[in-house]
Amino acid sequence: MVDPVLPLPPPVFPPRAREPGCARISLVLSRYYRYISKREGNRPTRAAAVGPRSRGTVSLRSTVKPRRRDPSPKSPAAVVPKRPVLSVSARKIKDNAADWHNLMMKWETLNNNGFTTANKIVNLKIGTQFKDNKLEIECDNIASDCGKLSPSYNEELEMFCAELLGTLENMAKIQLKMEKLCSTTKGICDLETYYENGDCGTPLFHTWPTTYFYEVSLKLTEMYKKEIRLKQTIVQEIAHTADQDLMMVYLSSWLYQPYIESSSKLLLESMLLETGHRQV
Repeated sequence: MVDPVLPLPPPVFPPRAREPGCARISLVLSRYYRYISKREGNRPTRAAAVGPRSRGTVSLRSTVKPRRRDPSPKSPAAVVPKRPVLSVSARKIKDNAADWHNLMMKWETLNNNGFTTANKIVNLKIGTQFKDNKLEIECDNIASDCGKLSPSYNEELEMFCAELLGTLENMAKIQLKMEKLCSTTKGICDLETYYENGDCGTPLFHTWPTTYFYEVSLKLTEMYKKEIRLKQTIVQEIAHTADQDLMMVYLSSWLYQPYIESSSKLLLESMLLETGHRQV
């Protein structure tokens, strides 16, 4: 008789060993990070952005600049006052004032050089006249040779006259530049009057209105215009006159410049002070 086949009993497994606390915490954290990554999508992390640099990529460290610390409270000595911003008309008038100063200084230099040359001409003519008077006393019988001048005298006199003429031409160029400065100032004054609707009394610097700059420029221009005409007359006549007194008048007129008033220096310094070239 065959024994019946009995079913096998289910396997009995031992109870699952309890995991240590650290392992369980790491498991929970890993599941939490997976959940967060699925929720936020494929967002690049900072580690990927700040990865190794390659050509064509920009690093956050290269673009983010460190913030500067706020400086300590500044002392009054460290604060530098800002210069006021000048308008176009004010800058042009300030440049014109500097040009007036330079031209007047050049004029004085040329005037001194011209006086030195004119003085040589006068001394040469006076010395020649003294020799002629002495020769007239000695050579009564030979009258034909007494009136002749030596070739060296003519060459020296011609050289001095050419030098004086060159100085006069340079002074005439300076006088023309002064007239241009005056016309430029007149144009600035007209422009300011147009923009201010006929009122040109607003000062561009401290106290002077624009019209006063033109008045000063016009007054200086008229002085030098009269003076250059006087010097032209002196250059034409000083080498041809025989009167010693008249030659002395020519010399003193060249040196002291009667048409240039003493107020010209005051006007120039006032203009330089107003425009800021001279410190108060």
